[in-house]
Amino acid sequence: MCKDTASCLVDAHSPPVSADTENPESTFEVFLEVAHPGTHSSGPEVRRQYPEDYTDQETLLTVPKFCFPFSMESLTVSQVGQNFTYLPWFEVFYKLLNIVADYTIKGQESQWQEFLVSLHTLPIPEPGVPVHLGVHSFFTVPDARELPSIPENRNLTEYFVAVDVNNMLHLYASMLYERRILICCSKLSTLTACVHGAPMPYLIGVHSSLMEKVRGLALDDVVVLNVDTNTLETPYDDLQSLPNDVVSVILKSRLRKVSTTTGDGVARAFPQESAALFGSYRDALHIQPSEEQITFNEETFVSHRSSAMRQFLQNAIQLQLFKQFIDGRLDLLNSGEGFSDIFEEEISLGSDKTYHQWLPFISLRRTTPNAYKGGEEQAEAEGAGRERLLHSGVRGDR
Repeated sequence: MCKDTASCLVDAHSPPVSADTENPESTFEVFLEVAHPGTHSSGPEVRRQYPEDYTDQETLLTVPKFCFPFSMESLTVSQVGQNFTYLPWFEVFYKLLNIVADYTIKGQESQWQEFLVSLHTLPIPEPGVPVHLGVHSFFTVPDARELPSIPENRNLTEYFVAVDVNNMLHLYASMLYERRILICCSKLSTLTACVHGAPMPYLIGVHSSLMEKVRGLALDDVVVLNVDTNTLETPYDDLQSLPNDVVSVILKSRLRKVSTTTGDGVARAFPQESAALFGSYRDALHIQPSEEQITFNEETFVSHRSSAMRQFLQNAIQLQLFKQFIDGRLDLLNSGEGFSDIFEEEISLGSDKTYHQWLPFISLRRTTPNAYKGGEEQAEAEGAGRERLLHSGVRGDR
């Protein structure tokens, strides 16, 4: 008899199963019930699965290794629910796994089978659409474009309860500087919530039962947050290096103000802070008529701010995360697509420099490739476009 089990929902776009994260065709690819026979066994094994004819051996061999991310020697665990999915539906998958577990515990095999069949054949619904899988089984697809709110978002709520504001600030600063960050906790659900509830996604979560082994590794440059004790160890002064007026006025005060409220105030505080730190990137966008493209001028971005902000931005432009952000914005602008997200909305609240003023000019250049090469009408279009760009803060360089 197997001592411990884990129920898993996996889709084809889930790391470590696949690196492809575009357009999943169904809600999940395979359901696995994984058993861990004991500490002296060869390892976790798939006890049953749906669909039964699923044959991807890489998935069947890889997923069980991630089902018990803790030391089996020091813990007594009866059941674990896991989901490995590209879809950011944490609350939905928690609910679905609980339904499956309830059918399993009660021995309701026909309901178990019917539920998984309905879910497996379900195409990806649109955000906000209620989905009914049975009399008592339904869920609503979350809208990934909306900010998570408390208490509706399980991860953010548990993260905010478990970690105090000061440690949140330190963690945010460390992530801005792309530090290696390790979060440890003795409760797996809280560990998961803190890793996914933090404002940026590249964190490592380690169960407390494994920390003795991890401590034996080289951790000199690693930031460690212990959720159980609510303590943070860091060899850096990252928070102190952020402009104090921005951190104190925007992030710290707003986090403490919303600490007793519900809604998206906690989640919104971070894009507000990021807009205050990086929103002036718009002023450093230049139009290059000779090359028919918009570029980013690092010197302009850094030089026009205060001395404290200048030092921070000088470091920021060297970070991979910032470079990827700028490259992504330039790709969208030069393709004529444009963009709109919470970060840009927060910038626009304090500025009249919006992309909508000059995106028509980008589209014009895409539809008229020779807009700079002669012709009275083309010259007029160029002049009008440049005027829009200059008005919106994008500089025209000849």
